[in-house]
Amino acid sequence: MTPNLQPLLLCTMRCAWLLLVLAALPGCAARPGTLADTATSMAQPPAAGSAVSGRYPNLLAQLGYSEQAIDAKISAAFEQLFYGDPATEALYFPAGSNSAGSKAYILDVNNNDVRSEGMSYGMMIAVQLNKQAEFNALWNWALSHMYQADPAHPAYGYFAWSVATDGVALDEMPAPDGEEYFATALYFAAVRWGEGDGIYQYKAQADQLLTQMRHRKLITGVTKRGSQTGTNLFHPDYAMVRFTPDLANADHTDASYHLPAFYQVWARMGPEADRPFWQKAARVSRDYFSKAAHPKTGLTPDYGNFDGSPWAAPWRPESADFRFDAWRTAMNWSVDWSWWRADARAVELSDRLQAFFASEGLNNYGGQYSLDGKKLDTNQLAGPTAGIVAMNAVASLAASQPRSVDFVRALWQQPVPTGRYRYYDGMLYMLGLLHVSGRFQAWLPAEQTE
Repeated sequence: MTPNLQPLLLCTMRCAWLLLVLAALPGCAARPGTLADTATSMAQPPAAGSAVSGRYPNLLAQLGYSEQAIDAKISAAFEQLFYGDPATEALYFPAGSNSAGSKAYILDVNNNDVRSEGMSYGMMIAVQLNKQAEFNALWNWALSHMYQADPAHPAYGYFAWSVATDGVALDEMPAPDGEEYFATALYFAAVRWGEGDGIYQYKAQADQLLTQMRHRKLITGVTKRGSQTGTNLFHPDYAMVRFTPDLANADHTDASYHLPAFYQVWARMGPEADRPFWQKAARVSRDYFSKAAHPKTGLTPDYGNFDGSPWAAPWRPESADFRFDAWRTAMNWSVDWSWWRADARAVELSDRLQAFFASEGLNNYGGQYSLDGKKLDTNQLAGPTAGIVAMNAVASLAASQPRSVDFVRALWQQPVPTGRYRYYDGMLYMLGLLHVSGRFQAWLPAEQTE
């Protein structure tokens, strides 16, 4: 059986079984949904996580949007962000070829650089939408221009987080969220498309990257920022993702880098010897969300300490507040709940966060706050941007209150980002659409979903 047919066959068998069960239950006849019905169905998802059951909630369909309209919206967003007007719309730029094939990068338009975050997001979007050519081109560019292959370099085995469009690294050290998305996208590609040759041996590449992330030893060497010492990306005792492997700041973290949904994938697909560690990392991250989120607002800081307290980095003291990184934290705990059903505290966290933003007004809230809810971007008058709207919509995957439908509808009504700030907003917008439409799925080997 080909890798493409395994998930389809399993899904078909599960769906047939589910229909038989539902047909046998009283009161299960289909009827038109009301707003109250929609909120109830969003608050009472399947008992088994989506990654195991194969049933991914489509919050847009539950609001009454047709599958045809949803597919058209996602397709239009992809076409614009990948193949739209290069001056005002596109983020994806073809960049020649080498012996491994075509190359392309995702451009941070505002900063005019290529970031491991955006490259890994682009690969994840591509694998979810079955765009293998774009996936391979991004991976080829990342390995060609971002990967550090020198064993003597402090960033050995990792990807430079910021690189110029000509392929010259601006900062050779990594930002670990890029590596996390790279590895997971590669595992999904191996299941969806099967192993290729060379750099397209997806699972082998993911295994190698995950091993470095877990076990990389201390390396001291010269970088563009002077002498630095790099270590692994996960603290061996805390089992938490680091803010950076640069030893000077390695004993901190970032709540938006915590991806327990992905760690559970690694615990099933990664190198066997490390699978217990990734199970532990998933549990630790779930605890971390509850520690880091403010008890009233649900807001988390951009940067944090391992105990969950905010960290004001010396070069960026505002990192102790809810800023741009922190938008993504709600997505991380909500997708984990949707996929794995491992920690019901995610429901309370989403409810708390959405209650805060609803109190600010769905058309009025900003993107930067103190953790206790003081608005910091007071000059922002146009309402929330697409990126935070998308992340707050994904929080509805774990939310239980009727207000959650309003956040999903707000994302549907958002136009695809354009202009100078379209990179971050556009990437989060695209990820958000995939999540709330049930198109963002855990591509696991057949034996892992039985």
